[in-house]
Amino acid sequence: MGQSNYQGALQQPLGSGFNAASTASEVISGIDLTGKIAIVTGANAGIGLETARVLAAAGATVIVPARDLEKARRNLAGIPNVEVGEIDFMDPASIDAFAAAFLASGRPLHLLINNAGIMWVPLRRDSRGIESQLATNYLGQFHITARLWPALVKAQGARVINVSSLGHQMAPFDFEDPNFLHRAYETLQAYGQSKTASNLFALELDNFGKAFDVRSYSLHPGSIHGTELGREASLELFQQMGFMDAEGNLLPEVAASLKTVPQGAATTVWCATSPLLDQIGGVYCEDADVAELSAKGNAGEMQRGVRLYSLDETNAKKLWKWSEEVTGISFGQESNAAVAKGQL
Repeated sequence: MGQSNYQGALQQPLGSGFNAASTASEVISGIDLTGKIAIVTGANAGIGLETARVLAAAGATVIVPARDLEKARRNLAGIPNVEVGEIDFMDPASIDAFAAAFLASGRPLHLLINNAGIMWVPLRRDSRGIESQLATNYLGQFHITARLWPALVKAQGARVINVSSLGHQMAPFDFEDPNFLHRAYETLQAYGQSKTASNLFALELDNFGKAFDVRSYSLHPGSIHGTELGREASLELFQQMGFMDAEGNLLPEVAASLKTVPQGAATTVWCATSPLLDQIGGVYCEDADVAELSAKGNAGEMQRGVRLYSLDETNAKKLWKWSEEVTGISFGQESNAAVAKGQL
């Protein structure tokens, strides 16, 4: 079934021919998705919206689960082949309901793009006591993927795409205190560990799923101008990240490095559709290619590539077990239930 990407064994560029300036429309050029079904979370704004638009333009039926249905319908108006459903990643019952409705339709799921995410938020917890960035950016990915697993298997060739971030370099996953019950809350540490978890999940999901012809990928979309990700961030946080000067002005070198929304969606779309990835999975990508391993450094030091701690086999398996315990969901149980219901 091919080699796993544990410890970054497959983590090297493939020579895709694309780069940081490539757009989503460019990377999907010539690819026909007619008859394919995609779910894109968080697609009512930003790079998720562009991802949905480009996939629909290539012929896919795109389903957008969103918390704000009115906003989603308004922003997606005019895009063909799009359906809108309701979901709230801070509410596990909402995820269950959305997935159950999709499974009841009997349709296969060819692409699951886990794009929804939050950043720079104050300490909040869901009903289970899970810190909000971990709940939304990672545990929601695990939950919806597990619930939709029968439809992914039914597709007989599916991909799961986790939109992660260079921000995974801010922090490894803290197995001792993931929900900041015994340590001071620091929003960037929380964001970082949630994105590390997203990488580890893609790694282990690919190892589990390739026997079912389901491959998985994680990615950094780039730093992007024009998204809503920083809507709750303070000036101090932008300064801490090195984005703004003392007067609150965006630094010129930062402005020059920002991607447009079409450029920011490119790596997601490339991971979802590139034939170069047909025989490889579990890799972390950036700039529409497989990323390199980052140079060794301390957590929090930002550089290109992916950190080894987010591709570690032991961490990946430990996180998988933790996630099953927290959610009460097992991928094996989902498959068995689907067989019992005649969905597989």
